[in-house]
Amino acid sequence: MTDLDRLDAPAVHEPSPRPPPWSLVAIFAAYFMVILDTTVVNVALPALSKDLHTGTTELEWVVDAYSLVFAALLLSSGALGDRRGAKGVFQAGVALFTGASLACGLAPSTGVLVGARCAQGLGAALAVPASLALLQDTYSQQAARRRALGIWGGVAGVAAGAGPVVGGALVSGFGWRTVFFLNVPIGVAGLALAGRYVPPSRRRPHGADPGGQLAAIAALAGLTAALIEAGHQGWGAPAVRAGFAVAVVAGGAFVAIEHRVRSPMLPLGLFTSPSFSGATIVGLLINLGFYGELFVMSLYLQQVHHLTALLAGVVLLPQMAMAVVGSITSGRVMARTGPRRPMLLGLCLGGVGLLILAVVVGAHAAYMLLLVPFVAAGLGMSFTMPAATAVVMEAAPPERGGLASGAINSARQVGGVIGVALLGSLVAGPGAFIPGLRVGLGIAAAAFLLGALLTAFAVERRAAF
Repeated sequence: MTDLDRLDAPAVHEPSPRPPPWSLVAIFAAYFMVILDTTVVNVALPALSKDLHTGTTELEWVVDAYSLVFAALLLSSGALGDRRGAKGVFQAGVALFTGASLACGLAPSTGVLVGARCAQGLGAALAVPASLALLQDTYSQQAARRRALGIWGGVAGVAAGAGPVVGGALVSGFGWRTVFFLNVPIGVAGLALAGRYVPPSRRRPHGADPGGQLAAIAALAGLTAALIEAGHQGWGAPAVRAGFAVAVVAGGAFVAIEHRVRSPMLPLGLFTSPSFSGATIVGLLINLGFYGELFVMSLYLQQVHHLTALLAGVVLLPQMAMAVVGSITSGRVMARTGPRRPMLLGLCLGGVGLLILAVVVGAHAAYMLLLVPFVAAGLGMSFTMPAATAVVMEAAPPERGGLASGAINSARQVGGVIGVALLGSLVAGPGAFIPGLRVGLGIAAAAFLLGALLTAFAVERRAAF
């Protein structure tokens, strides 16, 4: 940290071996709420579609509007947390997410719902990098920090696992709107705890990068729109080609801006570390495979097997329950071996599980045929995610903690956006659901196995501490 950083930094509490438990509850509650929203909505889609008279393309926008804004703004939000202090940005994000959730539940039309989902994405983008930066400040010792990241991942696993079942129960008993109202008490409780128990955080001033932010939004929006509309209009449609063109041009502009601007939102020098760049790409790949699979399998269970929302959530429960087990176990293994080994194990396991799922899925597939690959995919995803996050956070300088957190979480959200849009487009055509589903699950498996190759060649072997 520079002398200027020290002069500008407010007084903070020194990290302690035993952080205040309620401050961690506040951090984890907000993250729980954000991750819950990525899975709880999936089982509500058929009911939402019926009530608001929407098709598959509009449902993809309901899911991806949230992830799109979340992904596009994570990097700037990470830098904002470094500049303004992680605690204040965290509180602002939780407050916005909570209010937007209420607006989602009250939405009278698909258009209003998509707009409110965008606001949710902004709130999540503010809260998540700040939560990781607060966690990094709280734990000064590497082994303790790795275990905490495992718990952080476990919270994500609990939220993701609870989503389909809780969402199914709420939709079946009270309607789809309650899956959004659920966030309100969680958000209010998180805000109250954060205000009282989370200590002030250090400020690390950086400049702004509006040009880079606009280019990133344009690139991701163009890519998402092209992938979603391809399922409805066809891959050769003018709108689809235009979306891809915007993504390419804006992506090139983003790289050029980041090379030239004085204070880039994503310092490209971070990617000179093979571990940082490799783990960041792995974050994108695992979300592409996992959340793409979750989206299409939720539709498959309800539209092909005609299960209720609650039963679909129960069927998905073993996959999501493994997310809890894998995340917590990953943190413990990291503390002993470093993050490379759990990454390799998780990516190979998840890839094989998704590949088996692509083979056995069909119009009359028995549940027992789906169970083993469900478990393998959930365990593989959750074993990988905390380890990849640890690699990125440890490869970046401490004063860039917010940016590093923004990078890995942005990559993951971009992967989720692409996965939902791509796999959703493959099942959107008339009469193409099962063939498209098999191709999509094959793509998801390939994403995990490609991540394993990247990990083997890029992520350094590191001793535990």
